[in-house]
Amino acid sequence: MSETDEKTTHFGFQTVAEDQKAGLVHDVFTNVASKYDVMNDLMSMGIHRLWKDAMMDWLAPRPGQRLLDVAGGTGDISFRFLKRAPGATAVVLDMTESMLVEGRQRAEAAQMADSLDWVVGDAMALPFKDNSFDVYTISFGIRNVTRIEDALSEAFRVLRPGGRLMVLEFSQLPNRAMQWAYDRYSFNVIPRMGQLVANDRDSYQYLVESIRKFPDQETFARMIREAGFENVKYRNLSMGIAALHSGWKL
Repeated sequence: MSETDEKTTHFGFQTVAEDQKAGLVHDVFTNVASKYDVMNDLMSMGIHRLWKDAMMDWLAPRPGQRLLDVAGGTGDISFRFLKRAPGATAVVLDMTESMLVEGRQRAEAAQMADSLDWVVGDAMALPFKDNSFDVYTISFGIRNVTRIEDALSEAFRVLRPGGRLMVLEFSQLPNRAMQWAYDRYSFNVIPRMGQLVANDRDSYQYLVESIRKFPDQETFARMIREAGFENVKYRNLSMGIAALHSGWKL
């Protein structure tokens, strides 16, 4: 490749220049921020709450730990973490300030203000020192990162030795017929729902497409290992509609 060749990536099913994707993703989440939590409940029929609880069950937060929740949006994961870990602290990092603004307005944010920080930042260039956190989480966010490998490398860098990575993300159903049925729901219902509830069909069309572009469970587990993590495992949720991936910096 010559120096003049432009690196490309995907934005949903579109091919775009790498340096354009972050701005496009930022626009999507700026557009949906005010309806983000409502749409999560509607799209998943509330099941995303069970998935996030399952994430906490496997993570087993401990008192005094320091959490970095990347693409943390409106704070769902950090709130759950702090409720289970007395004396713990959390940093919610997101590239979209309007998502963080929505999170700060939630009742839990006021109750946990002394334990919680909100930071605008990039998953591929975290504004933190090496070995700063005990736990790194990212929930339904890593598929939106321009270079997933860079985000995983940064996760490894900022975790302390013995620290844990946990990723909750939409994934692939192992059964073709089930995947076909889920695709029909995703592509036919979710963008229309986005139009009705958030007055934004295009953003939810992108979000559906981005799920299909994300690596399957085994491929993503391999990417986590290549970033340096050990004891990498995953668990399917709702038969693989979503999956939890866990890894340790040892």
